[in-house]
Amino acid sequence: MSDLVSSVATPLKKTTLNATHRALNAKMVNFGGWDMPVEYPCPGGGLIAEHMAVRTGVGLFDVSHMGEIQFRGPGSLAAVQQITMNDVSKLENGQAHYSALLTPAGTFIDDILVHRLGPNDYLLVVNAGTKDKDFAWIYRQVGRWPGIHLGDYSAYYSQLALQGPHSLETLAKLTKLDLAAIKNYWFTWGTVAGIPNVIVARTGYSGEDGFELYISADETTTANAWNALLDAGAEFGIRPCGLGARNTLRLEAGMSLYGHEISEDINVFEAGLTRWLKLDKGDFIGRDALLAIQAEGGPKRKIIGLEMVERGIARDSYPVHSLAGEPIGVITSGSPAPFLKTNIAMALVPLAAAESSADVLVDVRGNRVRAKQVPLPFYKRPKKL
Repeated sequence: MSDLVSSVATPLKKTTLNATHRALNAKMVNFGGWDMPVEYPCPGGGLIAEHMAVRTGVGLFDVSHMGEIQFRGPGSLAAVQQITMNDVSKLENGQAHYSALLTPAGTFIDDILVHRLGPNDYLLVVNAGTKDKDFAWIYRQVGRWPGIHLGDYSAYYSQLALQGPHSLETLAKLTKLDLAAIKNYWFTWGTVAGIPNVIVARTGYSGEDGFELYISADETTTANAWNALLDAGAEFGIRPCGLGARNTLRLEAGMSLYGHEISEDINVFEAGLTRWLKLDKGDFIGRDALLAIQAEGGPKRKIIGLEMVERGIARDSYPVHSLAGEPIGVITSGSPAPFLKTNIAMALVPLAAAESSADVLVDVRGNRVRAKQVPLPFYKRPKKL
């Protein structure tokens, strides 16, 4: 998961590490109303170096702009079940899963992570650019239900993402927690770099193994954690990583981005996210529409993977044509793939075009460039022996 980029009037919001990023000469951009680092052009740095560090070593991201919404009280389980598409009743204490908030049409309000902190306590992590919209929407749906305390705790958390094959070895230097015992999409609490009560979750948005750390949003505390992680990862070639590498990493891993592969105009079937859709759990917002789509034979469109055959980069929103020249779709995300050393994209096309597996033409600034369909994800991390 990542965030919707939008034009938001100044002043921009800042994470507690803003001064740290600027001290590192990071290139800063307006990202969903936040002043965020897109890359760190330090000696030998930049987006490609950051991307490769995560694929082959370890990288550190500041994702403190993400939103945290908490449900507490005996009505919490029923409320979170009602507003999300995955089955929250299956979660155990200390477990998380990927899910989404859906419109009544079965399209996306946002994609989220749900963490079960306790039997009546759930933490939803939402995208920064949609956080205020998400909270308002959630409150309209279930905020007045009995037995619920709904709170926006985003200002209380800093979030750091340590990602890459050497993330465990890096983090292990700073904590006594048994990190190997934390399974994928599970979390625990502990002391990290001398900081107590850190939530340590084995989650991420890079396609690699890694951890996301939720720390008290204090400038000194967060900076100490950031610097300690960079020091601990030095032997593995750790790099601070910006949102540019975060995007190319998630694209290689075939992960959806809100406003691109998922939106209020794309439903769950079209997005290819049925793995996390639990239609048999009972009623939830969007379920009736999705059952109707299913009964009518399924979606009419599909997100596909493309690899450029000819020279050219398929960028977001570029038109897609059949080899006969007919307009058939649009690029939802596209960029070079630094680790795969090719140019890749995801596109939304009619189901018939997707099922044909035929090559397509992408309109790259007036030139139609050939691309072949390839399976998603483009990249899968090697399995550990």
